[in-house]
Parts: sequence; C-alpha cells; structure tokens
Amino acid sequence: MWRQLRRDIQVIFERDPAAKNILEVILCYPGFHAILLHRLAHFFYRKGLVLLPRLISQLNRFLTGIEIHPGAKIGEGVFIDHGMGVVIGETAEIGNNVTLYQGVTLGGTGKEKGKRHPTIGNNVVISTGAKVLGNIRIGDNVKIGAGSVVLRDVPPNCTVVGVPGKVVVRNGRKVADADVTEIDLRHDELPDPVAEMFICLQRKIERLERRIEELEGERFCR
Repeated sequence: MWRQLRRDIQVIFERDPAAKNILEVILCYPGFHAILLHRLAHFFYRKGLVLLPRLISQLNRFLTGIEIHPGAKIGEGVFIDHGMGVVIGETAEIGNNVTLYQGVTLGGTGKEKGKRHPTIGNNVVISTGAKVLGNIRIGDNVKIGAGSVVLRDVPPNCTVVGVPGKVVVRNGRKVADADVTEIDLRHDELPDPVAEMFICLQRKIERLERRIEELEGERFCR
C-alpha cells in the first residue's frame, strides 16, 4: 500500500511541472484524492459490499468532481490532471502510467450487462474532453486527442483524433516502449486529419487544372 502511495505521489511530480512539494500534492491535488478514495471504495467493493463503496464514490465525486465507480480497476502510476468532470464506469480497466485530463469519460454505450466499459492499456494519454465508450480496447502507448470520441479498438502505438476517433500515423515520432514510464504528454501536438484531407484535395485540383490546360493547349495546336 505504501509503495503504491509513493508511486501515486511520484507520478504527479513527473507529469505536472506545477507541483512544488509533497505537502502541496497531498493537500491540493484532487486527482490524487480521487485515486486514494477510489482504492478504498474498490477494496470494499471486492469484499462484496454494495452501499458503502457507492457512498465513498459519491463522497469522492462531491469532494473532487471526479466520478469513479467502485468497480473500476485502476493500475499504478495513474494521474488525473485537474480532473473536474472525469467519469470512469463500473467495468472500466485502466493500466499503468495512464494520464487522464479533465472532462474525460470512460463510459458505456447502452444498457447491456457485463463488460461494457473500455479497457485502457499502459502509458496512455487521454486528453481534455475525450470520450472512450463501450467495451473496447485501447492499446499501449496510445494518445487520444482533446474532444475525440473513440468507439472502436485502437492498436498500440497510435494517436487518435476526431469524432468519431480515427487513428492517424505519427511519422518520424518515436513511440516509447511499453516498459518506459516517461509519458509523452504533448497532447497539443496532434495531426489534423481534416486539414490533411483538404490539402490532398487541393493538390488533386491543381493536378487536374494543369492537365486541363495541357489538353486545351494540344487542341489549339491542332
């Protein structure tokens, strides 16, 4: 337990340059408080209790603005930055060294029973306002852009942006190995697939215009 607590504090210093000292982290970081309260609620949930873990969860939501169902499984090194509006569903599973920003939802898509929330791999960054919905798998080393809505499985070492979320290739960007704990937090540097599509269309139009000019020139020569 103490090792896990030290790790929860350590990741805040690793990923938030605003963190100055341990006392500040313990007293002033709602993401840290939310993880601690969730671990307590999850302990009672695994014992088969229903009401007590849900009450702890509701207290957690009231104090931090972060709603985590007691049944959710959360690994080590998870950092919830700011955290207001974060929602994590009952059957969600989160791996190690995951970073969630404010407004992230790990939710379901209907009233189905059983596993209905996403499984998040290791070293994943989910940016502000992103929604990951349904019983899907997000692979290791994935980065999900702000405001994205992800409804399908995402393979490892990918970046996802858009509504619905689409995998975009990061050319020339080195992806950390699964056992590396240094997380790429630059969620502001993401490709724009819509802009790339317009650029491709513009290039095709330019080629067509050149071809039309060539054909017209050949006709006048005749």
